[in-house]
Amino acid sequence: MKLGAYIFGIASAASGILDLVWGEFERDHQPLQAWGDWIASIRVLAYIGAAWLIVGGAAVLWKKTERFGAVALTILYGIFVLFPLPRYVIAPRYLGYSLGTYLGVTGSEAEQVVLFLAAAILCGVYSERRSLPPRLASIARWAFGLCVIFFGLGQFIEPGYQMTVQMVPKWMPLGGPFWAIFTGICFVLAGIAIARDVLGAAGARWLGIMLLAFSALILVELPFAAPHDHVAWGANAYNLTVVGAAWIVADWLTERRRELRA
Repeated sequence: MKLGAYIFGIASAASGILDLVWGEFERDHQPLQAWGDWIASIRVLAYIGAAWLIVGGAAVLWKKTERFGAVALTILYGIFVLFPLPRYVIAPRYLGYSLGTYLGVTGSEAEQVVLFLAAAILCGVYSERRSLPPRLASIARWAFGLCVIFFGLGQFIEPGYQMTVQMVPKWMPLGGPFWAIFTGICFVLAGIAIARDVLGAAGARWLGIMLLAFSALILVELPFAAPHDHVAWGANAYNLTVVGAAWIVADWLTERRRELRA
């Protein structure tokens, strides 16, 4: 679990550093603005969140503080889960009461939930029990899998489909539409595997590899194209955090299966 935890911790700290530099929450992956444009002391809240991410992410990297770091990140990412909730009410008013609208909002919510679940799993692993209680473990597995499924479904509808197509580099063979559909199918299959724990560890591991490929082929170019855009940098940090989360889940499922066999 160390590789996933290291990536998770480093990427979390990197997100905090970026928030600290810009003095704001990154609007695409930390959407506090969903609660309104005039939130009191939002800059102060951003600095607190940034420091929290840096301390929690760094603490995960050391044996003596890893449990503290996991708890700190679980609490903070649990707070981040609340950020997109108003969109369930606001988005349909502007975009229409359609399945696509609700899938899009749920995908935004899922982006926060997967980080919370990965941090919670680390809390269980670093506790005296060395694991989550069985019922919580089942809930965490199903919730993580469903979130990944929503990632995939979001690529089959507008505007997620067009956004994915446009992000695919022109030099890649087969074209953007193919890769949008193909990766969407991969998300759905990985989510089903994780939720049902049928080749779940392999599904989570390949999910991390696919996301790492996204970073290498697509996201890494964004800061060069827009060096002053917080979102361009934040997208890279967020994606790497999910890579770490996927590999945490992969190793966790592998260890649980070993325990059950024993």
